[in-house]
Amino acid sequence: MKINTISPDEHNFFQIINSIASKPKTLYVVGSLPTERFPKSTVVAVVGTRKPTSYGKEVTFKLAYDLAKKGVIVVSGLALGIDAIAHRAALEAGGITIAVLANGLDSIYPATHRQLARDIIDSGGALISEYPPGTSARDFQFLARNRIVSGIANAVIVTEAAAHSGTLSTVMHALDQNREVFAVPGNITSPMSVGPNRLIQQGAHPVTSADDILQVIAPHLLETQTTLNLGSNPMEIVLIDLLKAGIRDGDALQQASNLAPSDFSQTLTMLEIQGLIRGLGGNQWTIM
Repeated sequence: MKINTISPDEHNFFQIINSIASKPKTLYVVGSLPTERFPKSTVVAVVGTRKPTSYGKEVTFKLAYDLAKKGVIVVSGLALGIDAIAHRAALEAGGITIAVLANGLDSIYPATHRQLARDIIDSGGALISEYPPGTSARDFQFLARNRIVSGIANAVIVTEAAAHSGTLSTVMHALDQNREVFAVPGNITSPMSVGPNRLIQQGAHPVTSADDILQVIAPHLLETQTTLNLGSNPMEIVLIDLLKAGIRDGDALQQASNLAPSDFSQTLTMLEIQGLIRGLGGNQWTIM
């Protein structure tokens, strides 16, 4: 992969990072970058724990997917957990995502995300680093990297994070950079919701949908849409309505639908193929 060297001062997309501390004089890029900033390019950073709960995985995927569907560029750090989910959701939505690495771009860290990095590039996105090729990932570089993650974004969303998570350093940078901060409210008994819940207490925007974010940073992307029944036949409509009502377990769905096992299985498969629902694992399902 060709590594390009650019000056942030000479690239329109990076003009926004003039406000960050220790602005890098040089950035290394693999892939494609948008040529212009807001309002043509709205960028949201999605960050959080490396060990998300099933709730964190679900809300991260949905928010990143829905934002990307609206044309928002999703930026994160290619790390395990929330970062990778956000990148993958944007890709599945057919959107653009950018990964900011804490090491030289001649290697991918973590190595398990090499294919994800390749998919980001192949889908029109980019990998970015302030570190030249040959630079290994070190702890302090991840914290420094976070100022760029927030610095190129119009807003930062924290979906799950523990009380003392490194994710919160991204929030501190965002506040210094006058970026909007959003947090997903979570179960008060979950350690991974302590960070977001505390941020909301301190004034972060609570977020329950992509529209909550767009209303603040990009209202021009909101569209008035007529509510339509999803599903192309009565059986599909029944399952969609049950999922909307909050039933996610496959066995419970089948029982509530009164469909024969073969009809239920076929209908579920067709809804997944159409991209209307998504499996969460463990026979759990959700609407896209």
